[in-house]
Amino acid sequence: MNIQEKTTIGDFVAHDFRTAAIFTKYGIDFCCKGQRTIDEVCTKKNINEAQLLNELNAVLAIKDDSGIDFNSWPLDLLIDYIEKTHHRFVEEKTPVLLQFLDKLCNVHGSNHPELFEITELFKASAGELAPHMKKEELVLFPFVNRMINATKSHGSIGKPHFGTVKNPISAMMVEHDNEGERFRTIASLTNNYTPPDDACNTYRVTYAMLEEFELDLHKHIHLESNILFPKAKALEKFFSTEE
Repeated sequence: MNIQEKTTIGDFVAHDFRTAAIFTKYGIDFCCKGQRTIDEVCTKKNINEAQLLNELNAVLAIKDDSGIDFNSWPLDLLIDYIEKTHHRFVEEKTPVLLQFLDKLCNVHGSNHPELFEITELFKASAGELAPHMKKEELVLFPFVNRMINATKSHGSIGKPHFGTVKNPISAMMVEHDNEGERFRTIASLTNNYTPPDDACNTYRVTYAMLEEFELDLHKHIHLESNILFPKAKALEKFFSTEE
């Protein structure tokens, strides 16, 4: 994005809706007051302009990962990537989306009652994803890393308290299916994330963020269900054969 002296808050959000989360973090209204420039809003709100621009540029610099061959990655690197990219994404975007959805319900709910169902579905998703990720970070991923380290040191892994890695993986797969179904419903209710004609900027940004959330969730689930989980089960089978 070519940032000029007269580039407005609305210009940033129109170019890349992900910047809306940064503006919200600083309490900057990108909706009704989106025509203000960065310099103008920073002066009025006593915000460090250089710091704000650095954060905006960091978001704008994030590239798509579609060309990466994740299947060739070592499992410990893949686990680290999932945690730092996808788990962190959910943790950062969830509170912003909850705030925006509540605002939409208050302002537009009377004319668009589907917003209440969309909000309840997303709240349910947020409530399920948080413990889901913690179970991966505290139970499943550490065991997979233990197997990886044992492979390198030619050691043993012992019997995990959950019996076999297939058990937590089966639970994770069921939860993946639940989230996939939930977001299919959200996509349907939002007409595939198409805002209505009377939508304000917050409305449009919220739908764009919901779509981004679903796309990220699809990548997240793909990396686990199609790459990490099968390889983790194969690794455990190797140790069973060895023992």
